[in-house]
Amino acid sequence: MDQESLIEKLTAENEEFRRLREEHRRHDGELEGLKGTIPLSAEQQWRITELKKLKLMTKDRMETIIRQARAVTA
Repeated sequence: MDQESLIEKLTAENEEFRRLREEHRRHDGELEGLKGTIPLSAEQQWRITELKKLKLMTKDRMETIIRQARAVTA
């Protein structure tokens, strides 16, 4: 199964994966909105840093779920 198919399957069948994907999208949207703000306040700069960390954590967890699913289907 290719990566895209596996992601679609996990999105459909795995509640945690689906939730993480949605969180990642929300963080990305908020981040993009903040990047359009010039000049950035100190609070906005802090929020950008926080959002980048949150996105990375959700992505890491999704990758773990993908690896586990691959191991089960292999």
